[in-house]
Amino acid sequence: MIYLKSQQEIQIMREAGLIVAETHELLKSAIKPGITTKELDEIAEAYILKRGAIPAFKGYGGFPANICTSINHQVVHGIPGLKTLEDGDIISIDIGVLLKGYYGDAAKTHAVGNISPRAQQLIDVTRESFYQGIKFAREGYRLSDISHAIQAYVEERGFSVVRNYVGHGIGTKMHEEPQIPNYGPPGKGPRLKEGMVLAIEPMINMGTYDVRVLTDGWTVVTQDGEYSAHYEHTVTVTKEEPVILTSV
Repeated sequence: MIYLKSQQEIQIMREAGLIVAETHELLKSAIKPGITTKELDEIAEAYILKRGAIPAFKGYGGFPANICTSINHQVVHGIPGLKTLEDGDIISIDIGVLLKGYYGDAAKTHAVGNISPRAQQLIDVTRESFYQGIKFAREGYRLSDISHAIQAYVEERGFSVVRNYVGHGIGTKMHEEPQIPNYGPPGKGPRLKEGMVLAIEPMINMGTYDVRVLTDGWTVVTQDGEYSAHYEHTVTVTKEEPVILTSV
């Protein structure tokens, strides 16, 4: 069942989303060659707790860290540790928080130092595909109109869309209905209604869309070892323009 949120609920989710956004900004300024992903995790945890929220990923399904840090060919769910970032890397950071019973969720991919033009294009296309998708996150469209817009934009630019992982509804649970693929034909799925809150998150690969999970049971990597990027915001559907809840 898809739950429509009241304006009061959306306001709480906006508060949660603001903490997510602020944490992203804090980490963006910390990302540089030489820092470890564990240090980024600690920075995020301290800030989220300081703001009166709870890191939503810690313990979620047994996940052992506060944020996800996925480097280069890692697609999603990378576990922070002693890995040191190096010049030329890209890193996707996914952050979720729980505040007053509601979740906020967003992900961004960053360059570490100087990266290749192709890696930068991957980051840019992934981010822009999200914005192409949310043009259809308004009342009256169908869910797959978002999916199709993302896929079309990405594939026209020579990249591929991950099939195994999708976006999702969000609210009092981290993952609610509906699931939101980043690919597929338009005009399918439920019709969008005002009050839906969606975590839309393109995961885009430089090479093939095939992925696999490492032996840690969490980290998803590209099958061919090529780079992957991730971009996500929590968005509420309205009759007019969609509203991003996870922005500063």
